[in-house]
Amino acid sequence: MNPVASALTIAVYGHISADPAAVAQVFGAHVSEEVESETDVAIFVINPATGIDQKTIEMWQIYDEFLVPRIVVVTHIENPDVDFDDAVMLANRVFDYVSTPYLVLHDEAGLPCALISLESMQVIDYSTVPAQKIASEPEHETLVQEFREEYMEHTLALGEGAFAAGLLFPAIPLWIERGIGIDIVDSYLKQISV
Repeated sequence: MNPVASALTIAVYGHISADPAAVAQVFGAHVSEEVESETDVAIFVINPATGIDQKTIEMWQIYDEFLVPRIVVVTHIENPDVDFDDAVMLANRVFDYVSTPYLVLHDEAGLPCALISLESMQVIDYSTVPAQKIASEPEHETLVQEFREEYMEHTLALGEGAFAAGLLFPAIPLWIERGIGIDIVDSYLKQISV
């Protein structure tokens, strides 16, 4: 069980193809088929290859009424036919506007190996154990500059504490076997007080 989340009630939603049970296990959560008004945080799991089913969309919309903090987790990012950005665009269409505090960086083989923070521009390199934070390279900064400006503008407009207030919805890439994104989701869970 994840010690960060142990005091929180976390419900996980998503089509079985997105592996909600695996995500629930990592974060000390439970998979649910119904809206639970006492939930501290809801995690919505998306597999970009299969999209978002209608039931998951309906659960998201009901949670709007409760202002429950929500995280969108994009799984199967190791699949070469899957694109994190496409999953974010889909979530923007069927959920609400989701923010992307981190973008995926790939190794020479095309596999995800790192995340770049749009806030700090630091890279979390998951190719080492433990993962290391390193400075981004100038070409990375150029590639993500437009995304960074959009992210910073959005988070500034909503203000500090927007995630915990149920107003800011981060979308996080997740590859459980490599540890990619687990620390990021944990950092958001730490922002929820019970």
